[in-house]
Amino acid sequence: MRGALSRSWSLESLRSATAALPDGALDTALRGDEAGSEEDLYEDVHSSSHHYSHTGGGGEQLAINELISDGSVVCAEALWDHVTMDDQELGFKAGDVIEVMDATNREWWWGRVADGEGWFPANFVRLRVNQDEPADDEALGPGHQGTGDGGGTEAQGSRDQMRTNVINEILSTERDYIKHLRDICEGYLRQCRKRADMFSEEQLRIIFGNIEDIYRCQKAFVKALEQKFNRERPHLSELGACFLEHQADFQIYSEYCNNHPNACMELSRLTKLSKYVYFFEACRLLQKMIDISLDGFLLTPVQKICKYPLQLAELLKYTHPQHRDFKDVEAALHAMKNVAQLINERKRRLENIDKIAQWQSSIEDWEGEDLLVRSSELIHSGELTRVTQPQAKSQQRMFFLFDHQLIYCKKDLLRRDVLYYKGRVDMDSLQVVDLEDGKDRELHVSVRNAFRLCCGPSGESHLLCAKKPEQKQRWLKAFAREREQVRLDQETGFSITQLQRKQAMLNASKQQAMGKPKALGRPYYLARQKHPALPTSLPQQQVLVLAEPKRKPSTFWHSISRLAPFRK
Repeated sequence: MRGALSRSWSLESLRSATAALPDGALDTALRGDEAGSEEDLYEDVHSSSHHYSHTGGGGEQLAINELISDGSVVCAEALWDHVTMDDQELGFKAGDVIEVMDATNREWWWGRVADGEGWFPANFVRLRVNQDEPADDEALGPGHQGTGDGGGTEAQGSRDQMRTNVINEILSTERDYIKHLRDICEGYLRQCRKRADMFSEEQLRIIFGNIEDIYRCQKAFVKALEQKFNRERPHLSELGACFLEHQADFQIYSEYCNNHPNACMELSRLTKLSKYVYFFEACRLLQKMIDISLDGFLLTPVQKICKYPLQLAELLKYTHPQHRDFKDVEAALHAMKNVAQLINERKRRLENIDKIAQWQSSIEDWEGEDLLVRSSELIHSGELTRVTQPQAKSQQRMFFLFDHQLIYCKKDLLRRDVLYYKGRVDMDSLQVVDLEDGKDRELHVSVRNAFRLCCGPSGESHLLCAKKPEQKQRWLKAFAREREQVRLDQETGFSITQLQRKQAMLNASKQQAMGKPKALGRPYYLARQKHPALPTSLPQQQVLVLAEPKRKPSTFWHSISRLAPFRK
């Protein structure tokens, strides 16, 4: 039987198989004869069919396919959940292991999980560092003990090699990531700041967020990793402490991830103008960056923070419990999972604001401020009986509990799917009182499954009754969750920006005008824009001339795909 060391391969072996363009290839491509007029430059850009590649681009992909062709099992781990959009797509959850069966296409791979096969986006996964069989994973786990001297020595050597592979991958990807961040800051942001005629400071803040803060923190993090790296015996490196020391710094990713949808919307609006498309492509070529568009580069920090728990989980798997780094790696894994969970939760909340805006637009006779001014999460909903003064009149109403407020509506007598706005209750100044079955002291009526909402400052109260005891308990638990949600938002600083609120309401009004929901499209991070091909005869110093204004900027707001509204 082949040993684990002889049959496994790692990302290091993949990288050695990748091809590279000779140094200076892009310099040569950008040198040429004298440039013509600006109009000629635009014509050259439109007519040219040449497309530049990045150094090493596609080599790793080619190596993956060669391994698959040779019969090797190539596995990848999911960074995010992938919700299928059609029958040919492969659904999975974050952390699932997918067998990659075809990586011919750079953006969409064909893979297999337990439930079936299908296409999935390549940037939703990362290749496993050690491509070994599941049986070997168990044999090399932290709790493994050899059955004999020879077997124990071989297993220990194999585990050390596996740990070395993971450590090398962590350091290698961090170095690549630092270069990636530097390219964004120097290749794009610095050039954009030179063009005050094209970009305002507010636009740059929206597009790039706090990318420079992330760059500074990551440089310090990489320096700490390098200091902990044992060059002579890599498997003895103690990286867990580095993650623990810098875990507070990773919180800045939350701000970046919250802003990322705004960046995509602003880029989508700007790239409707050809001058911005050519400017961004010129920046990419001058910095010699890989051949994806700016929105793809800006997605990388979002992906990066999701990779850390997977990398640390793999490192822990090959770290013996007696290793000096074991406890730190274990604690670091827990810490980075919490960071990723917080960011993913915020991302989910921001994706929900379109649904909330769309739900509000479907309510008839809406009064007062928009829901999104204060709320961003639907916590619970259902039908309750509202008992009002002075005659203790009973009214059937639909109640919707959001963070900070409770909305209640009346159903249309004929069209039960139509709701009419009737009022709202401020949850921030409210006390929920659980009532026993029997006669209510204030209204002098018999009630069952009831609770009262008491508004402190105004003295107003609302008596509400559920149909069943279990429904009442669900409402009481929902009120507790609402207060907890508000507390967490205050602690973590979560909020919706005015731009996000405005865009969500605009999307909802447009969809309502159309009379039906739009079909779901690919996520914005999969809809990559094609690069304009720049002419080979264009000198470097003339490339940025392509960005000179040709017409006034459009004021059209680009509408993104939206999720279906809440069911009534």
